[in-house]
Amino acid sequence: MHRHIPHARRALAALPLLLLPALALAGPDLGATQKQPLNWHAIGMFFVFVLMTLAITYWAAGRSKSASDFYTAGGGITGKQNGLAIAGDFMSAATLLGLTAMIYGDGVDGYIYMVAFFVGWPIILFLMAERLRNLGKFTFADITAYRLSQGPVRTMAAVSSLTVVCFYLVAQMVGAGQLIKLLFGLDYHVALVVVGVLMMVYVIFGGMVATTWVQIIKACMLLVGGTAIMLLAFSQFGFSFDTLTTKAMEVHKLGANMLSPGKLLADPVTALSMGLGLMFGIAGLPHILMRFFTVTNAQEARKSVFYASGIIAFFFNVIAIMGLCAIVLVGTNPDFFEGGQVGGKLIGGGNMVALHLAKAAGGNLLLGFLSAVAFATILAVVAGLALAGASAISHDLYARVIMKGQASEEKEIRVSKFATLGLGVVAVLLGMAFEKMNVAFMVALAFGVASCANFPVLLMSMYWKGLTTRGALAGGYTGLISSVLFVLLSKSVWVDVLGNAAPLFPYTQPALFAMPLAFLAIYVVSTLDRSARAASERDAFDDQYVRAQTGVGAASAAAH
Repeated sequence: MHRHIPHARRALAALPLLLLPALALAGPDLGATQKQPLNWHAIGMFFVFVLMTLAITYWAAGRSKSASDFYTAGGGITGKQNGLAIAGDFMSAATLLGLTAMIYGDGVDGYIYMVAFFVGWPIILFLMAERLRNLGKFTFADITAYRLSQGPVRTMAAVSSLTVVCFYLVAQMVGAGQLIKLLFGLDYHVALVVVGVLMMVYVIFGGMVATTWVQIIKACMLLVGGTAIMLLAFSQFGFSFDTLTTKAMEVHKLGANMLSPGKLLADPVTALSMGLGLMFGIAGLPHILMRFFTVTNAQEARKSVFYASGIIAFFFNVIAIMGLCAIVLVGTNPDFFEGGQVGGKLIGGGNMVALHLAKAAGGNLLLGFLSAVAFATILAVVAGLALAGASAISHDLYARVIMKGQASEEKEIRVSKFATLGLGVVAVLLGMAFEKMNVAFMVALAFGVASCANFPVLLMSMYWKGLTTRGALAGGYTGLISSVLFVLLSKSVWVDVLGNAAPLFPYTQPALFAMPLAFLAIYVVSTLDRSARAASERDAFDDQYVRAQTGVGAASAAAH
């Protein structure tokens, strides 16, 4: 059997993609796929999903009256519900498709990767969840600007948020188009317009209430579909893990070595940089951070993380067993290979392993269901991104920077809706413009900016008394500019997109280099800042600390 990722370095380079819908959609495997025949099962089930979510949006529209309703569902989401929504953000189409393919192609290395990623994010979120809820109102800029100068800090936070959102959106849109072409048999441009229009409807009419429930429904569908496929496939091995692994080793190209780790460390610098970027990038993604403002209090925020951790851990193990089952059920079945040649190229490319397994285990109906779920998950993530981008424009830039806190709620919400409309149009147009390009570097950029620009400033604003406005601006812009530059000069863009012979920066992941630069800039500039404003900002930390710890004043959310 051919491996879909021929060697370890390429596997490492592809990993970030596997975690994001964009990756499953934008990687070389999917980029090479051709339009498939119409999949009526998938289209039918997708219509059911869309009707269900539109009904929820109609219901949510009646509940989204104030800015709080629009941005954070009025803070009325429970910890369980928010945990499902966070898990939904995490369990992307690429998690399902990409990680199953990685286990199928590289064995236990795929599982090690999942575990490493899983271990990192709860630590970060447990460190931040409570303070985020106590200090924030609608966006993470509320926290970074809490005791600093509002105008420049919010502008910096909004710029980096919009950068993350735009890069992530483009990758999602290109991925959506490719996935639709592959799974549903529809045209690429039709898919883009469908995703763009639905995204705008969810956000403009339903705000955070609709966005959250779309994410919850999608997460439940993904859990049910994945678990059903896993159980049906595993039953063919008598639910015996020994039988499953023995048969998998007999047919896998790596043999017994598929259960041995090692390849992930072939390029430790890239692996480490990628790990840092993913781990801290998650804690800097604006649409993830917004989720902590939708619950009633810090206790519910902690519950969110607890439930999300449990759900994600369960789902990762489902994925692992699916990958092992696919080695035997898909890897030895000529029906799933082009020309019927076992070991040749999989029909639709490497990321179709999970879909092929669905067909092998449950027939066309289950294949259609899983295809619909894969598309639904993109819709849910895109809606969350659009809401985060619209919030940065309306709440941070318009209401706090331009209007200096004097804008009415009605005007602020109206600006949000226009911003969503604009983001939707831009996303569709950019999706069309980037159709033929591998947009994997945009995923690296999104995570790079989130981990290098947003995370250092956010963390230091919550934990370091010495942070000043000048330090926050220096760190934020240093992280933003350096992470973008490192990616532009890397192989992903300098060679693959611009056609140069060799990259000027040898690694594809910027976090290991750009994040320390951001922290250093924050520390040095803040320490050297002897201004009177800096002194008052340091003095204000004690009050902020009390609120971060106790939540006093958080329930009514101060007007920052």
